[in-house]
Amino acid sequence: MTRSSRAASIPAFALYGEAGALPADQLHLEAIQSRSRLYRWEIDAHIHQGLHQIVWVASGPARVALETMRESCEGPVAIVVPPGMVHAFRFTQETDGLVLTFHPRAVIEGDVPATGEALHHLFAVPRVLRMDPAAAATRRVASLMRELADEFASPDTAGSPVPPWLARAVVWRLARHAESPSDSAQRGRRQGQALFTRFVVLVEAHHREHWPVSRYAARLGLTPERLNRLTRAQTGQGALDLVHERLAREACRRLTYIAAPIAKLAFELGFADPAYFCRFFKRRTGLSPREYRRSVS
Repeated sequence: MTRSSRAASIPAFALYGEAGALPADQLHLEAIQSRSRLYRWEIDAHIHQGLHQIVWVASGPARVALETMRESCEGPVAIVVPPGMVHAFRFTQETDGLVLTFHPRAVIEGDVPATGEALHHLFAVPRVLRMDPAAAATRRVASLMRELADEFASPDTAGSPVPPWLARAVVWRLARHAESPSDSAQRGRRQGQALFTRFVVLVEAHHREHWPVSRYAARLGLTPERLNRLTRAQTGQGALDLVHERLAREACRRLTYIAAPIAKLAFELGFADPAYFCRFFKRRTGLSPREYRRSVS
């Protein structure tokens, strides 16, 4: 990074200093020290065409050049290098960490869309992600990187699905860390809307079965309290109120269009006691079922 001479062109490597390409379906992991020691702790400017790289500095100092950006940092820090970006590093003997290099196919092929979205977000720009040593998110990333190192050190790693799984988790965790507050809020709104839509679908399918709120919540992987917070945030109403609203709307529809006795309609709507149905209906509409039927006839 401080060499006085400049190369005629920026070299491109799969792995720094090595010719050849990294197979499209493989990951590569190595300790920072294993390669940087060979170059007196200084990795000159170079690029990786088509490869993504995460340099995890667990501890110790690092000086980083990413395109025109220059930064000095101290671990824990994750340095995110998108494909084709010029980058260079200077480490010291005290720098400890790992370098994860991969083709995107090794991480996202056959996986859920969320991984691809996380990869796109994380590698949209080169980043130096400083992380709080005491934060739970930092401990999770550090643990995942250690597990990756253990997997690569194992003699039976070849063909194992575990390294790609762990790499996906690293990408997803770091993408979450890289989110701005507005990104996080927007993601939270999208998740809330998706959960609410699933709740509405469940209500449509089961409102005549009189499920308790706890059963709806369990189907959504939520507590009843969280489900109520969700529905109030979306509509201003509690979950049970929305179920009852749908049930009353169905009762109104049947009273309007089906010439069946009120007791029969009550049973079809899941009420074991027609008298209780009448009280429920009047509480929701202000009219008895008979009064409502007359008003729309």
